[in-house]
Amino acid sequence: MAKPTSPPSVPHPPLTPGLGSAHSRLASEPEQGPRVLVTGASGYVGGRLVPALLAEGARVRCLARTPAKLENAPWRERTEVVAGEVGGELGAALEGVDVAVYLVHSIGQGRDWCERERADARNFSRRAAEAGVGRIVYLGGLGDDGATLSTHLRSRHAVGAELAASGVAVVELRAGMIIGSGSASFEMLRYLVEVLPVMVTPAWIATRTQPIAISEVIGLLVHAVLCEELAPGTYEVGGPDVATYAELMEIYRRVAGLGRRRVLRLPLLTPGLSAHWVGLVTPVPASLARELVESLVNEVVVGASDQPGCLPSTRIGVEEAIRRSLAATRRGEVPTSFVDADFGEFAPSPTDPTWSGGTVLTDVRRSTCRCDPDRVFEVLCSLGGDRGWYGGQFLWEVRGVLDQLVGGPGLRRGRRNPSKLGVGDPVDFWRVEEVVAGRRLRLHAEMLLPGDAWLEWDLEPLEGGGTEVAQTAEYRPKGLAGRLYWLGVAPFHRFVFPSLLAGIIADAESAGS
Repeated sequence: MAKPTSPPSVPHPPLTPGLGSAHSRLASEPEQGPRVLVTGASGYVGGRLVPALLAEGARVRCLARTPAKLENAPWRERTEVVAGEVGGELGAALEGVDVAVYLVHSIGQGRDWCERERADARNFSRRAAEAGVGRIVYLGGLGDDGATLSTHLRSRHAVGAELAASGVAVVELRAGMIIGSGSASFEMLRYLVEVLPVMVTPAWIATRTQPIAISEVIGLLVHAVLCEELAPGTYEVGGPDVATYAELMEIYRRVAGLGRRRVLRLPLLTPGLSAHWVGLVTPVPASLARELVESLVNEVVVGASDQPGCLPSTRIGVEEAIRRSLAATRRGEVPTSFVDADFGEFAPSPTDPTWSGGTVLTDVRRSTCRCDPDRVFEVLCSLGGDRGWYGGQFLWEVRGVLDQLVGGPGLRRGRRNPSKLGVGDPVDFWRVEEVVAGRRLRLHAEMLLPGDAWLEWDLEPLEGGGTEVAQTAEYRPKGLAGRLYWLGVAPFHRFVFPSLLAGIIADAESAGS
């Protein structure tokens, strides 16, 4: 394997003032840090940026489409959360804001996702200008504008242009592959190398890329937010190493202590076929994988072009970034994951009685447990992931594989924390929709279905001690296909759901005794 090479150093002109109105606002409030609006705070990067900004004294406000997803964030009580969307009315969110951080994207969500990204950015920029926001900091993607860019990278650049169109000062950081526990790029790399001893790969495996550690990305974003002297403009950022995707696979194999992997190149393997393959083997769904795979065709390396000012240099090489990410994954210390974002395959689907015909099909099981509700709730909060689903685990795994074959998430994304759950957390092919400690847990299915499905548990304390546990599987079918699906899986439910409830109660009573 060729050793990753380091890019040439790029000279930068002297720093120039850059915040304008935000600078004067900060000068009038010297005792307080800047007020920063973070969009996408429930996503992978945003969830890590918020505590970093708080640690530097910033006053952070989060814009959230679903505020409940932030309720269990360890930094929630130190922030202000405003409900809303970047494409909507933003008066309350932008009022008094010095710097806004734009971390929202719609990659792969429907055929018109690129136009929706531009429209959202246009709306956000216009409303930020009206509110007197001094600066917008945006995390975009690397790529040479003169080259034939992928749809994903072209949209990333177009969003940056829309944000700057209203006249607000914009600092755009363009990054390539982000290496960090829970990032889509890292998880795709990890699963491909760990699962496949022999890999059939397309031509893009030889494309050069310049990965950057997530900790470096967060540090650069914090600098872009808080450094008033940093000039507006576009900054290309990357780690100190340049490597091909094939070299990254080899580095991961070595760091993870895995045996030799064989790579067979097949130039005729199209991005579409590659995406389905990636969707089957990794937690990344095919629709997202397609956009990421298409971007791998483009070389994403920091260029030697002039940049408007200086940013701190990055120091963490790709091997160290992979080592840290793998260690955090193995310890279960993954504060945020790419599946936290409101992405199509990972977000709750709207339930509309007009298309479901109002039909609700249910499978209800009840039982009693000698333990108190809190103990039963602890067991519920540990379902899925490595623990699995008790009886019928083989059937759960088969269902996960079938879901991946048609482009769904399957069971591979697991869960972020082995014993705690909050609204919005992924649990295999479910997502937590409601949590009431000691009383109720409700999961929404994100597997690909001809309808909408939920799995929930309600706990009621019994007089004299113990708990009544009600387990309900709820399904709203879509058309004839939805009803046929329910009939087809009903025989398996007669085994899976009673075994699941019995396992929960047995586990709770065993620990309680």
